Amino acid sequence: MAKFKLDEIDHQILDMLIDNTRIPFTDIAKKLLISAGTVHVRVKKMEEAGIIQGSSLTLDYKKLGYSFIAYVGVFLQNTSQTKFVLERIESIPYVTVAHITTGKFNIFCKIRAKNTMHAKEIIFMLDDIDGVYRTETMISLEESINDKKRLMHTIFNEL
Repeated sequence: MAKFKLDEIDHQILDMLIDNTRIPFTDIAKKLLISAGTVHVRVKKMEEAGIIQGSSLTLDYKKLGYSFIAYVGVFLQNTSQTKFVLERIESIPYVTVAHITTGKFNIFCKIRAKNTMHAKEIIFMLDDIDGVYRTETMISLEESINDKKRLMHTIFNEL
């Protein structure tokens, strides 16, 4: 597959979408002095090239009652069980992120819970998965930085 080449207009469109994924194409067009159809066509091409992969919704988990965050390192009995264990982890909706890792843990997860009791239940769910040897949990005291926008802007400025 050929590498998709972004021009200055594409960069400007992406910059605006990074800041607000819900911005109307007509607003982007007005700011860039191009037609809304041009914006639509360019966004569609970037989607087809896989540069844009949907859009995201950011929730305030505290307001929804899920303010407790913990990170759980999962130790496996055998690394050959990784795929099986990940499939089971994926069925636990409170596990919002899972990475296969090198180093101390085989899998590293982020969980969101209502409180410590709820977190304990989630951790026990992870512990009960066949192939999990043990887990190690770190409680997040505060999520201080959670900003993908800065990285996205940096990446597009470097292109």
